[in-house]
Amino acid sequence: MPSRQHLANAIRALSMDAVQQARSGHPGMPMGMADIAEVLWNDFLKHNPANPQWPNRDRFILSNGHGSMLQYALLHLSGYALSMNDIQHFRRLHSKTPGHPEYGFTPGVETTTGPLGQGLANAVGMAIAEKLLAEQFNRDGYPIIDHSTYVFMGDGCLMEGISHEVCSLAGTLGLGKLIAFWDDNEISIDGKVAGWFSDDTAARFKSYGWHVVSHVDGHDAAAIQAAIVSARAVTDKPSIICCRTTIGYGASAHLAGTAQTHGAPLGEEEILEVRKNIGWTAPPFEVPSDVYLEWDAKSKGAEWEAKWQKQFTAYQNQYPELAEEFLRRISGKLPKDWAELSAQLIHQASQQNKPIATRKASLECLNHYGPHLPELLGGSADLSHSNLTFWSGSAPITQDHFKGNYIHYGVREFGMFAIMNGISLHGGFIPYGGTFLTFIDYGRNAIRLAAMMKQRVIFALTHDSIGLGEDGPTHQPIEHAAILRMTPGLSVWRPCDSTETAIAWQEAIANAQQPTCLLLSRQDLPPQTRNAESIANIKRGAYILVDSDGPLDAIVIATGSEVQLAVLAAKKLAEENYAVRVVSMPSADIFEQQALSYREQVLPPSITARVAVEASQPDFWFKYVGLQGKIIGINRYGESAPAAEVYTALGITVENVIAALNDLRRKNDN
Repeated sequence: MPSRQHLANAIRALSMDAVQQARSGHPGMPMGMADIAEVLWNDFLKHNPANPQWPNRDRFILSNGHGSMLQYALLHLSGYALSMNDIQHFRRLHSKTPGHPEYGFTPGVETTTGPLGQGLANAVGMAIAEKLLAEQFNRDGYPIIDHSTYVFMGDGCLMEGISHEVCSLAGTLGLGKLIAFWDDNEISIDGKVAGWFSDDTAARFKSYGWHVVSHVDGHDAAAIQAAIVSARAVTDKPSIICCRTTIGYGASAHLAGTAQTHGAPLGEEEILEVRKNIGWTAPPFEVPSDVYLEWDAKSKGAEWEAKWQKQFTAYQNQYPELAEEFLRRISGKLPKDWAELSAQLIHQASQQNKPIATRKASLECLNHYGPHLPELLGGSADLSHSNLTFWSGSAPITQDHFKGNYIHYGVREFGMFAIMNGISLHGGFIPYGGTFLTFIDYGRNAIRLAAMMKQRVIFALTHDSIGLGEDGPTHQPIEHAAILRMTPGLSVWRPCDSTETAIAWQEAIANAQQPTCLLLSRQDLPPQTRNAESIANIKRGAYILVDSDGPLDAIVIATGSEVQLAVLAAKKLAEENYAVRVVSMPSADIFEQQALSYREQVLPPSITARVAVEASQPDFWFKYVGLQGKIIGINRYGESAPAAEVYTALGITVENVIAALNDLRRKNDN
């Protein structure tokens, strides 16, 4: 039987060979953490390679995702559908083994990692989801949700500020089934970290309320095993296991423990030296049959899942309604009465006859959907009563009360966004979280990853314009809507009233393969008058709100709080026999998905006199108005004053819309 170290050496060999063949990659971390991974995966990790989506599997997250070959080696050796050919095509086009782990490409990869610290944040979200689902669905004798979340992380993850945000919250919430392994190898890309990272990490995590297992030899299987046993025994605190390792373990003395092994191939001669040092005689990309046999987790995985399935079948017999609801939620399906629920909300919203801020209209949507969608898991970055994300049925989650549906994230925007991604990835919930639109700057990389992973995460971003007024330019978003709209795979809605807000929420919840940003106003906005056809067309992203009976002279495109300006301008010019169509475009990305015939119906190519008006950075709108059109936007920072005064000072007015249209009319007349 191969020794434990020999089993770990299989990871080292595959990692250094794959990096060498790719002439690109990070061999040092996989070689350093191989022993830790071997103990965790062979002695503790509960998973089934034949079914990577088994609901009660343990979650394994590689937050230090640059060491992706560690995870690929583990998946290959333990029996996932990741072949040796896939290993040999590491970092090659369309391979299952990209440079950093990517969710949806590689079976067994739970999240996309690489931007340091976010995998750790995702793990916190997964641990929250596990604990909540257990509280909601487990019954005496039926622990159908009972799994752990394990995360590997390096010094880089701990240096990133997001690690503080999420680890602080994890300690406060007492996430006892979250276990983190710190790869304490004292090295980052620039060399020895002592010059720029001298924190007392153990003391730091103790202050967060974590259980800390210090001074573990990361190359001693018995010590690693004892540390994991200790961590698993603590159920009221998350645990960090501080593992002292040697980066590039097995390399020659002048390379092992140095930054030279971090992010570059070792070279053919050095790889021969490593093979000699660790006693690995197999040729590149070959693993001895006895090593495969010891690593193979397919039989154990089938037994674990079969045992769980037997228990779940009994649970279904005992609690059929609960079981049906569990399966619905874990599959991401919406309730059978979803269409009826949505129709009711849209009808109610269309009856609104008073001005209302779209953030308040958003709250009405939550109050409508909340009682029927227990999977809605809300939160805010310390702005609950400004974002209006706390609906009438919201119940805060605390360490002592995990039966709620609302997370007070504190002032942790980046942490909140990345935790929401982890909650969504785990399954069973639709997370939504609020902050001011301008504060996406703190966490946009997590929004980007949500889009990359195609996760149903809802970002409720209020105070969406200069309309927030007196808080001034630090809080007034200018470029933010454009930034979000440029993000591939992200849906962005900026509604102008209650009806558009209701449809934006409907689409955000229904869209299971895409995150959504809702840009919501602080100030009240007037309800717009629509017929049934225009209401039905809102979900197409853009539609005709105001039109002329006769031939068109011009088109005004607007979103959100500026739609009212476009409508008033069109009505004024109609008195002068100038026919102006108003197109409300709450979601440009959804509009772009429509058939060309519909897009040209809304924006006829023959009508080149076009004006776009939005209180934000203007460049986005050239694609709709053309170089000859006019854009009324903002290309500077705002002012601290009441909203109406700021709008006037920055030129976002009805008068300027009319002036732009008249200028186009004069040019056309000439």
